[in-house]
Amino acid sequence: MATGKNGETAINMPETKASVKGTAPLLNSSKAVSTVEHPNRGVKKGFAIGDFVLRLCALGAALGATIAMGNADQVLPFFTQFLQFEAQYDDFDTFRFFVMAMGMVSGYLFISLPFSIIGIIRPFATKPRLFLIIFDSMMAALTIAAGSASASMVYLAHNGNDDVNWLPFCQQFGDFCQSASGAVIGSLLAAALLLVIIILSAFALNRN
Repeated sequence: MATGKNGETAINMPETKASVKGTAPLLNSSKAVSTVEHPNRGVKKGFAIGDFVLRLCALGAALGATIAMGNADQVLPFFTQFLQFEAQYDDFDTFRFFVMAMGMVSGYLFISLPFSIIGIIRPFATKPRLFLIIFDSMMAALTIAAGSASASMVYLAHNGNDDVNWLPFCQQFGDFCQSASGAVIGSLLAAALLLVIIILSAFALNRN
């Protein structure tokens, strides 16, 4: 404190570190800066969760179709000394192809589940989605091919073909035809789910 000639009193204030440096003290950056989420993050995560659920359903349908066709076997209760009437899936090349194809699709869908989980954790990751959409398209084509070919065989087994004298045999082998028909329905359901998954993935990629 100092007194001037005119009787005025001056008060000397101690300088702070902030005034010496010419800056004001800053707040803690971790508290001052708030995290701003991307507006599409919730939508992306919803797509990823839907993809995972549909993938599980497609896996169940494909695996059920494989098991149903693989267990398609029936032996008629009557037989002769030299003949035994039996129908198995491997008696038909189409059904054999069906079991191999649907087994491949089931294995792929199981392997693809971790990639779908990555999409849930990281909704904006594009590489896993691109990987899945390419192989989903291939598996969908394989499933449709196997299901449609087997559907034609099941139709012939139920109705026959008079033009080439192919007689229907589902009246005798009812259990076999029932298992084969259920397997075809399961494969077509898996194909439909795969198509929905592909459309969903393409729409999610388009929103990037």
